[in-house]
Amino acid sequence: MPHPTRRRIRLLVPFAALMLSACGVNSVPTAEETAKARWADVQNEYQRRADLIPNMVATVKGYATQEKDVLTQVTQARANATAINVRTDDPESLKRFGAAQGELSAALGRLMSVTENYPDLKSNANFLALQATLEGTENQIRIARRDYNEAVQAYNTRIRTFPDAIGAKIFYGAKPMTPFEATTPGAQTAPTIDFSPKPA
Repeated sequence: MPHPTRRRIRLLVPFAALMLSACGVNSVPTAEETAKARWADVQNEYQRRADLIPNMVATVKGYATQEKDVLTQVTQARANATAINVRTDDPESLKRFGAAQGELSAALGRLMSVTENYPDLKSNANFLALQATLEGTENQIRIARRDYNEAVQAYNTRIRTFPDAIGAKIFYGAKPMTPFEATTPGAQTAPTIDFSPKPA
């Protein structure tokens, strides 16, 4: 017959495991990793947009060399946006990143608006393909930001509510993550890029 102490230990092990799992030992890091993965998606989409810009600028430059100021603004805004190191637990760095991306969106909007003056450019197959890819990327950015914010909300709720808040504090010292917020007017909306002929 098992020793009483051993028997008690055997009975306590499943109870202890249940208590630990109820204290967020598994759920808190899982929620955190999900939010980090969603943030990586956001960064990937912004990088995809940044990668399109040199080709876009070069194509526009071929038809509209006199638009030097706008082309320079886009190039500089891209450099600023890609130079920021972001930490999702640092609201200030996330704010700087959002502002830089907003400035890049605004510069791209100005670039798209000057192309209206160049019919040959608007009919260029390479430009049209870049424009379509840019539109798709802007949409993917919006989706990625939304998914990230939902994952952050789930994580932040988990680390602040019982019983997971116990494990979050004791085992991880968990801190809230920062949601992504557009910091420039209209930056949450993808730029409208319409190359259809305007009525006379």
